[in-house]
Amino acid sequence: MVRVFYHDKCFDGACSASLFTRFHRSCIDPAAAYEFCGLVHRAGALFDEAAFTGEENAIVDFKYSSSPRITWWFDHHLSAFLTAADQQHFAACQQDAACSRRRFYDPAYISCTSFLAHIAATRFGFDTAPFAELIHWADIVDGARYESPESAVEMPAPAMRLTLIIEATQDPSFLPHLIPLLTAMPLAEVIAQPFVADLLPPLLAQHERAIALIRERAEYRDGTLFFDITDHPMEGFNKFIPYYLFPQATYSIGLSRSSFRTKVAVGSNPWTTATGEQMVNLAKVCERYGGGGHARVGAISFPPDRADEARIAAQTIVAELRTANPFPGQ
Repeated sequence: MVRVFYHDKCFDGACSASLFTRFHRSCIDPAAAYEFCGLVHRAGALFDEAAFTGEENAIVDFKYSSSPRITWWFDHHLSAFLTAADQQHFAACQQDAACSRRRFYDPAYISCTSFLAHIAATRFGFDTAPFAELIHWADIVDGARYESPESAVEMPAPAMRLTLIIEATQDPSFLPHLIPLLTAMPLAEVIAQPFVADLLPPLLAQHERAIALIRERAEYRDGTLFFDITDHPMEGFNKFIPYYLFPQATYSIGLSRSSFRTKVAVGSNPWTTATGEQMVNLAKVCERYGGGGHARVGAISFPPDRADEARIAAQTIVAELRTANPFPGQ
C-alpha cells in the first residue's frame, strides 16, 4: 500500500496526488494500491507520525517531514520547511544518492503538479503528455494566472468550478474518490460526474453570498483591503473576490473562521502593475506567525478559540502593507 498525503482542499494538491499516483504506477510499481490522505495547515503539529503506515508514504504539495517513514516528497512552496532542522535534514538528504532520488524541492515552479511532472519526466522517463490539461490548469489555479478577476470569480472553466468544490467540501471521502479521476478523463468529464455535479449548485449560491459579504465588510485604504467575516463561518472562499470588487487594490487581508481554524489570508492582486521589487514577500510576513506560502500569497492558521490573536496579527499586517503600498495615494 502506498499512502499519498496531499495538500487538502487544494486543486494543486489533488492534481499532484493524482499525477504522483499515475507516475508511481507507471514507473515504480504497477501492482501498487493507493490510499489518499489530506493534510491541512493548522496551528500546532501538521503531521501525525502514526499515520505514515504505508509500505511507501508520499507527501505532495505540503511541508517537509523528516520522518524516516516518508519515502517520497515533492513541494514548491517558499515556506516548505517548518524548522531549520527540517531544512538541514533535506540538505543532508541531497548528499545521499538514494534519499535525493525520492525527495524533491524547487520553489521556482508555479505548481507542485508541474514540478512533479518535470521530475517524473526528466528523472524517470514518465510520459506527461496525456496530462497536459491538468498540468496547465494546476499552474493557472495555483499561480493565479487568470486573464482577469472576472474569469477567476465568475468561473466559466471546469477547472475553476472544480476548485470551488474542492475548497468547500466537508465530505472526507470526496477527494479520495475524485483524485484518481483527474488523470483518467478531461476535467469537463470529471465535473460532469454525478457525485461532483450535484455539489455545484449550492456552492455557487454560497459563492454569491461570500461576494456580497466581502463587499459589505471590506475596508479599503492605501492600496490594501481588509475584511473580517469570522462571524459567518465558512470553510473557504474564492481568494480573488477582493480584486474582483476592488481591482485597484494591491493587497488583501481576510480574517475568516472555519470548523478547525481561524485563518488570516494574505494576498496580492495578480493583476497589479507593481513589479516584484516593489512587492512585499508575503510568505516571509506569514512565517513570523507560523504560517507561510508564496511570495505573492500566504496564510496563517490559528486555533478556532484564538480569534483575538488572529485579529491582532491581521491588523498588524494590514498596517504594514498599507505603509508599504507601492502606489501611494491609492
